[in-house]
Amino acid sequence: VFPSLAQAQASVANEVYRELGQPSIFLFCPTEYCSSLCSPSPSQSCYLLTIGQELLPGIGVIWTGPKVVSQELSAMLLEEVEGVLRRRPIIWDNLYANDYDCRRVFLGPYTGRAPGLMPRLHGLLLNPNCELQANFIPIHTLGSWFRSELGSYARPDHTGMETAAALEDSQGSEEGSYSPQDALELALRDWVAEINRQALEPGR
Repeated sequence: VFPSLAQAQASVANEVYRELGQPSIFLFCPTEYCSSLCSPSPSQSCYLLTIGQELLPGIGVIWTGPKVVSQELSAMLLEEVEGVLRRRPIIWDNLYANDYDCRRVFLGPYTGRAPGLMPRLHGLLLNPNCELQANFIPIHTLGSWFRSELGSYARPDHTGMETAAALEDSQGSEEGSYSPQDALELALRDWVAEINRQALEPGR
């Protein structure tokens, strides 16, 4: 029925999107969801070019970065992806994911994401460790990174700016001041406090 996989996927996604009344959040994960899966590159991928052309503009597209698990994300790569998809991508960040090897647990701070990524993103999702308690530092430091990004993102009509100002006032964050080491120390302090609080609960 369809001349290509990309056209088939876009057609089905568009039909479902319309049937659901075009919701404000509707996410599509492409078969080529990172640079290493694209041939020969994101900007020259016939598959992604078709997805960008055929997929309705209100549908968000998920992207994991250069690889499935990306140690670094750059604004330059996201600009390339935005160009071919004709929309800013939603990053599905696998930095902490350990479902492929549950013998490993990732406890370090959120890092490897270049400052100033916010204008290139439509959203960011964090794929955490499978072990719930192991995600305190990842999520806490992601919050510190996000506050820093909001503080340095001075887009005139950006609706998050008031939220950013309130967060900065409450957290003492300085504009564009994200430091993975500082974020880690803050998260560790709060994690120890949370562990001590739970230890004092009856029956613990």
